[in-house]
Amino acid sequence: MSQTSWWRGAVIYQIYPRSLKDSNGDGVGDLQGIVQQLDYIASLGVDAIWVSPFFKSPMKDFGYDISDYQDVDPLFGTLEDFDQLIAKAHDLGLKVIIDQVLSHTSDQHAWFIESRDNKTNSKADWYVWADAKEDGSAPNNWLSIFGGCAWQWEPRRQQYYLHNFLTSQPDLNFHNPDVQQAILENVEFWLKRKVDGFRLDAINFCYHDKMLRDNPAKPVNERQGRGFSEDNPYAYQYHYYNNTQPENIAFIEKLRALLDQYPGTTTLGEISSEDSLATMAEYTEGGKRLHMGYSFELLTDDFSAQYIRQTVESLESKMTEGWPCWAISNHDVKRVVSRWGDKENSEAKAKLFSALLGSLRGSICSYQGEELGLEEAELTFEQLQDPYGITFWPTFKGRDGCRTPMPWNSHLPHAGFSENDSWLPIPVSHIDKAINLQEDDPLSVLNSFRQFFAWRKNYPSLITGNINFIDTEEPVLGFFRENSDEKLLVYFNLSSSQQVIPINQEYVLSSVEGHGLSSGAISGNQVVLPAYGCLFAKCK
Repeated sequence: MSQTSWWRGAVIYQIYPRSLKDSNGDGVGDLQGIVQQLDYIASLGVDAIWVSPFFKSPMKDFGYDISDYQDVDPLFGTLEDFDQLIAKAHDLGLKVIIDQVLSHTSDQHAWFIESRDNKTNSKADWYVWADAKEDGSAPNNWLSIFGGCAWQWEPRRQQYYLHNFLTSQPDLNFHNPDVQQAILENVEFWLKRKVDGFRLDAINFCYHDKMLRDNPAKPVNERQGRGFSEDNPYAYQYHYYNNTQPENIAFIEKLRALLDQYPGTTTLGEISSEDSLATMAEYTEGGKRLHMGYSFELLTDDFSAQYIRQTVESLESKMTEGWPCWAISNHDVKRVVSRWGDKENSEAKAKLFSALLGSLRGSICSYQGEELGLEEAELTFEQLQDPYGITFWPTFKGRDGCRTPMPWNSHLPHAGFSENDSWLPIPVSHIDKAINLQEDDPLSVLNSFRQFFAWRKNYPSLITGNINFIDTEEPVLGFFRENSDEKLLVYFNLSSSQQVIPINQEYVLSSVEGHGLSSGAISGNQVVLPAYGCLFAKCK
């Protein structure tokens, strides 16, 4: 792939720094831990790493509450450690994408400390402030994702400030041009340190409705399916006014113009709106906005062939100019092996899920531990660290179950993650899937992951080709991947039982092997797919 389009069809490995590898024995992963494991990550056959926040922070939301955009939190290391990470990653042929959390800061950021002091200081209008209603209540009915009112009273200013997330994460006022400029300068700080791109956290939350209009209520039958716990009142509203405002487009274009000054860099926008697919299309159109959109649509509980097809086709129909990026797991949702099925056949499913993800049109993000087939960790209330889970316990345990540390070596204390107790416990079931054990097993989930993504590089149609779905019945998902030189027929059996489907032999040349998964066979005018198996075939 050319230098300017390396991100098209790229496999991006998401690193959650706290949980990858601890290099100094404090029980928390760090930048040097990442440096130590970059050879392993490169061996997976991925093209890039995405490093979740490591910036200076009070860690109320584990780094997504930034108090200094231009420094590394001592918990993770130093700027010199980051420079070493960049250098080694580039030596290994890995691109480096880092999180940028632009819509809000920590309440311990110097900007907010000044802004909250009074209404006349130089940062007075850098955050979203509003007067109380006549009865002293909040300015409107907006709700926080983490539960409750999205407004917090500040006695110094005698005003409320907006926080779409935790109360310790005040929202910046992007209607202020000075805020936009300061944010762009922070982004350029990392471009000058040779990062290759940015994953833009909650990028559609940068602007709010200036008129502070109330969000309308959402009917009960529309409240599910967006990743919020069932008892979270955030799902009770249409969020028309606290995010995804039209002014955001102009800022995104400014951001893209900055990156265009650094050839080969890219943007991946995390987008969660009332119509995320339409917003992804809007935010990536025209070649002057985001390079890619990161959708939540496959981070749901639905694992039917129909749902996957409808989701991808819907995005394809809307995103005619931009480039999608798919994920089936990340640091915010239950691990996919647990979310998309029970404990039966977990290894076969883990292999299939990664291959399915890698066969869709677009770039993909694979979350650390998916290559091992790790399941969701079960934790007690006393073990929880995530404020989201602590708030909504016991109906929702939060995000800690997917954030437990990586199991490197089953023979070492703490699974080789740390010399001491880790910040979250490592389940025994994860230690049984440790990397040292899987390295020695040619049929392991880990080696299947490596084999598939090495094999994928030989088929350009799987990387940048078009996708067209085939009419199939559950539980089979079928589609073509095609470019000007190559056409592949692809089938996935999403069930634990063998499936037989008809095919037209006139257009099928031969099946393609070497991908490392349980493979189907062409028999006459039929394809026989084993349980959790697949078929890749060349077509005329």
